Amino acid sequence: MGTAPASATSGGWTVRTRIVVVITVVAAIGLMSVGAAVYMVERTRILAAVDTRLEAALESARALVAAGNGETAWPSSTAALEATVTRINPDDNTGALGVIDGVAAFIPGVPLDVDLQSAPGFVPYVTSVAQGDPVIGTYAEEGVAWRYLAAPIAVEGSAPPASVMFITAYDLEGELAEIDDAARVYLLAAAIALIVIAASAGLVAARLLQPLRRMRETAARVSARSLAERLPVEGNDDVSALAATMNDMLDRLDSALGAQRTLLSDVGHELKTPVTIVSGHLDVMDVDDPADVRSTRELVLDELGRMGRLVQDLTQEAALRGPSPLRPQATDMAALVEQVVVKVRGIEGATVRRGPVAPIHAVVDRARITQALLQLAQNGVSHGGGDLVLGIRSRGETMELFVRDHGPGVPVDERERIFERFHRGAADDGRGGSGLGLNIVAAIAHNHGGIATVRDPANGPGAEFVLTIPIVADTPPDSVPPRPPLPRGIPAPDRPEG
Repeated sequence: MGTAPASATSGGWTVRTRIVVVITVVAAIGLMSVGAAVYMVERTRILAAVDTRLEAALESARALVAAGNGETAWPSSTAALEATVTRINPDDNTGALGVIDGVAAFIPGVPLDVDLQSAPGFVPYVTSVAQGDPVIGTYAEEGVAWRYLAAPIAVEGSAPPASVMFITAYDLEGELAEIDDAARVYLLAAAIALIVIAASAGLVAARLLQPLRRMRETAARVSARSLAERLPVEGNDDVSALAATMNDMLDRLDSALGAQRTLLSDVGHELKTPVTIVSGHLDVMDVDDPADVRSTRELVLDELGRMGRLVQDLTQEAALRGPSPLRPQATDMAALVEQVVVKVRGIEGATVRRGPVAPIHAVVDRARITQALLQLAQNGVSHGGGDLVLGIRSRGETMELFVRDHGPGVPVDERERIFERFHRGAADDGRGGSGLGLNIVAAIAHNHGGIATVRDPANGPGAEFVLTIPIVADTPPDSVPPRPPLPRGIPAPDRPEG
């Protein structure tokens, strides 16, 4: 029994939680940035408006002093100061004073929002910085923050004191209180918006991640013994594409595991017989009888040779199902066929003639094509009498490499099955073949984008084995032509298609 998969949420946050947190944090940063920018702009505007009103108050005071008392000028600076202070147009968050010799002497006739005498150090400070010219400044001491205007008033020919001072100020905290209230309302609204965003993000994330959760649950149920389950493909988005891809992956895994089980079963069955034979003869061998020892030795060596050939054929078949089964290169196919004809003549029992040879140039794996043709020739010697014809034909965009024998031929109901792994025909002569030769030929044709078939010759008896392969003249060295569906009995390659 396999161990249960670890929980996807153990030891950390779930994907849904991370999505909600990221969206909420980004939204919070955005809302705070906008709020801070608006607050700073509005604060700057309010402070600028305070200075504008102070400058307007200065102009009003100058006009009042210049206008005098009706048709006559002010009799003294003190009279002008008193008139300026008492006639001031009050504004919110303001205060005013008339100062004579550094002491507050006049206050407005109506109550104002700001009592400038509540800060004892204010008047001495202002009189010390305002010497002769009007001054607009800020006083931030004694727990207050006032923006003030200090304007000395002097009337020509006035009795002492000849110069007095008019002071008016705005309470900056009071001026900024309205925007502070708006900021608090904004913060409350932003908090509510963040809660709504987090809740919406949680719902959307749960809906979007539901297919992924089903994928995880399905993947947890899938095992080497149960690969039949597939993911539902819903919609037409990235998640549905991922589900389709995972289903394709499960198909490939199912096919690969099925081929592996078949291979192990077939190998076990094929090796069981020679092992049983060797073990049985060794058990009954009379070690004191030299003749029995010699016969048993010959039998054991023959069976071990058959097992060695089986292992070699399995190795070759595994290489054809590996990630790089071919090494294609531009090849003169006519010249290649000529070379194979010469090599076939070295097979014991083979009598080979060259058939039609079309002038074809294509990109193929020379070694693999040679291996396939030699295997077909060996098959013709073993089952077709050894009288062979080997050649190549051009069929439009494909070429046909053929090996013909003059034996009894292949029955129609056997023509597809003979390319299956470990299949042996009814006419097998028991010469010890592994049953993988024609399967390897079919795999070589398949990896070239073609197919291996057998048919009756155009004339006379026998069988004609044909490799039908596309003619590809400009394929890059490391590429492989598109391949048709696998013949029966050939496992799917372990590498992805294309």
